[in-house]
Amino acid sequence: MTKQPQPTWERPDLASVPLFTAFGDATDPARPGRVRSGFTLSTAVATTPTASSLHVVGREAKVGPTGPPTERSPEVDWDEASELRALASKRFSERIGQSPVADETSRQELGRAVIMEVVQEATEARFAVHGSVSSANAQDALAQAVFDLMFGLGRLQPLVDRADVENIIVVGHDRVFLELVGGEKVPGPPVAASDEELIQLLQDLASRADPPRVFSDANPDLHLNLDGARLAASAFVTHRPSVVIRRHRLVRITLDDLVGLDTVSPLLASFLAAAVKARLSIVVSGQQGDGKTTLLRALCAEIGPEEVLGTFETERELGLEQLVDEHPVVFSWEARPGSGERGPDGRPVNEFTLQDGMHASFRYALDRQIVGEVRGREVAQMIMAMESGSGSLSTTHAASASDTMEKLVSCAMQSGEFTRDSAVMKLARCLGLVVQLRSMYVRGRDGSVRKRRVVDEVLAITPGEESAGYAATTVFRSDPDGPAVAFVLPDHLRMLTGHGFTANEFLLEAQRHGGVA
Repeated sequence: MTKQPQPTWERPDLASVPLFTAFGDATDPARPGRVRSGFTLSTAVATTPTASSLHVVGREAKVGPTGPPTERSPEVDWDEASELRALASKRFSERIGQSPVADETSRQELGRAVIMEVVQEATEARFAVHGSVSSANAQDALAQAVFDLMFGLGRLQPLVDRADVENIIVVGHDRVFLELVGGEKVPGPPVAASDEELIQLLQDLASRADPPRVFSDANPDLHLNLDGARLAASAFVTHRPSVVIRRHRLVRITLDDLVGLDTVSPLLASFLAAAVKARLSIVVSGQQGDGKTTLLRALCAEIGPEEVLGTFETERELGLEQLVDEHPVVFSWEARPGSGERGPDGRPVNEFTLQDGMHASFRYALDRQIVGEVRGREVAQMIMAMESGSGSLSTTHAASASDTMEKLVSCAMQSGEFTRDSAVMKLARCLGLVVQLRSMYVRGRDGSVRKRRVVDEVLAITPGEESAGYAATTVFRSDPDGPAVAFVLPDHLRMLTGHGFTANEFLLEAQRHGGVA
């Protein structure tokens, strides 16, 4: 479990185009205070993508190459930015109509040039009236705000760019909360001038998705993959437009890292690492925000680089395909909703389901098939992957480890492909472990609140003769003071000692905590 180095980004230097600064530093007698600005134009050359910054590009959200995200000026006048955006958008459309551009990079470069024109004109007009202009930094911040309104996430973009933000929670345009990387939850600034403007922003983002989405009274839910983050939004059926953006900053994470975060104990980390190497199929369960995807990535870090992986996700968020040094060969399938039209087969045109991806994957010589998240019908693909005996990994939502099996059985029955008996039989035979996460809010002495996440329980699943149809053995039990502790080691799991797990350490800890040695 060697900790891997973090990938880095380098912010592109967009060739300098002058904006204005404070009066008195004039380099052009015809124009007051002309200087070089940080908001500049050039062809950006991206390095290896990471989740450091998100930028919506055209009809697809892309990761923008950045270093440490720049803190935006709190003095940005978003009303002025909106007015300039309207002017810039009109001028931009006229230029595109006169000279169409072929790619999104060229569109954005043209957009930056137009934005700099309108900001410059606004600065000149202010100088003519007041005899002074804002600082270069303030002008840069205004130009960036206009760009974000035209090509990015609008007023959400500065929050997404912050290095310390993990999740952004919006309940109406002016009720915003930020969950920080350390687990603390703090208030955030408004993300629109009104709820109506927030809905308009979401509709704009939906129209730029690939394929374009509809966000309306008839389609009140919106889900977008932002390549490094996931946006979920609802309106029309909620009391106020609501948005959650989940950032995936810990793309590269190991079990050793989680030991350092006190999410797992060293013994538990050793056990889970051995289970992955022994090709046990594992489901990571928990409630929203418990850290399921993060733990799944850490488990995947125990898979050797020689293995060929296939991932299947409704929205791509695992990011294993980005870790080319750790996982050189990853085939990543993502579900795609179709258009409203129906093809000859009765399916929506351009629809691509996880079932389609799973069916195709059997021609790719995969060593493991990983179904990222099971919320409903995906359970059928999860079972298919686990039945291959490849040591599949998945996540699902459940309030407790004991609830997880029932949740999976219910999902299987709702898919229409299983009876209860057949679902129980298949899961009991192919599912090895359920790893349950728990999170809690901890209040500090200064009144701050942070979220703490721990592995709460580990169950071993085997076929059973009882009415339930399966047997669940508590291998690690819940401990109110921290991560789960050793409790019972079933005979069939003693083979994990051949994969680096020390059974004696387990038995000693189990004895200390009242377990069965």
